[in-house]
Amino acid sequence: MSAKNVLLLFVSVWCLLSCEVVPKKELEMKKKIVIAHRGASGYLPEHTLAAKAMAHAMNVDFIEQDVVLSKDGVPVVIHDIYLDDVTDIAMKFPDRKRKDDRYYVIDFTFDELKTLRVTERFKPQTGEQVYKNRFPKWKSNFKIHSLQEEIELIQGLNLSTGKTVGIYPEIKAPEFHQKEGKKIAEIVLKVLSDYGYQNKKDNCILQCFDAKELERIRKELKSELFLVQLIEFPEEVKQLAYFATYADGIGSWYKQILEKKVNGKWQFTALVANAHQLGLKVHPYTFRADALNDFSSFQEMMQALLIEANVDGAFTDFPDLVVQFLKDKNY
Repeated sequence: MSAKNVLLLFVSVWCLLSCEVVPKKELEMKKKIVIAHRGASGYLPEHTLAAKAMAHAMNVDFIEQDVVLSKDGVPVVIHDIYLDDVTDIAMKFPDRKRKDDRYYVIDFTFDELKTLRVTERFKPQTGEQVYKNRFPKWKSNFKIHSLQEEIELIQGLNLSTGKTVGIYPEIKAPEFHQKEGKKIAEIVLKVLSDYGYQNKKDNCILQCFDAKELERIRKELKSELFLVQLIEFPEEVKQLAYFATYADGIGSWYKQILEKKVNGKWQFTALVANAHQLGLKVHPYTFRADALNDFSSFQEMMQALLIEANVDGAFTDFPDLVVQFLKDKNY
């Protein structure tokens, strides 16, 4: 073997031994991720186990869980602190509403909540279904479930299918829960820890709209999970540097990324670039094929936000469409 070949062999072996191998989960965090918003909620009633199982089958990266507490402190998966826009609570317990005419999850035990029937979202005042072309209201039989039950479903499906779908829980209305004497953050963190979600290497992203509470979760409660600060209002866009002191990413309303359309091409705000400069991932909400607003098609929406605006992932009611889009784009 020539001296040149010996040198090349030595360099090759040195590279193999010294180059750091990036863990699989770290690679997954770097790609554009698809988050099933309330499950596959474009096809089945939101936050039902059926919607979560369907989302899992669609090969998403994460499935979202909005979490509120029952009267007896059970973390329940439902989008709001209210019950009257997705269940038959007004028919089952007509005398249990508060003075504002709303029915609150926290006023019912978990056993009582399990008796309710869940359906497609509707307007409590009129009974009108919000998304008219989705799963028909009051058809089939869906129930409320706990955070533990959903985690067990997702982990069970991961085991039986060989997938690694993660969870993406949101702590809802922490200030409301505190006023009701409930420590929702502590309860949720305990459940997550019990099921193996404790740090950034675990397949869990924890989110919240309440900045003070999310900061408390990081600094006071010492959580090592991947944290995402949800933002809704324009003034919050100016607080990215503050969010970066405790959070790993932001979840913004997608319209905060759009600026205007010039000659048929979207122009974008500085939100994504500024967040990336601070090391924050950006996961905007919500990509809906049946609520396009400023877009001419769902394809245009995905192209503009996921590719041109360069966000890191998307919350979507139609996860199969986003998964296929990214696959076609080789992401």
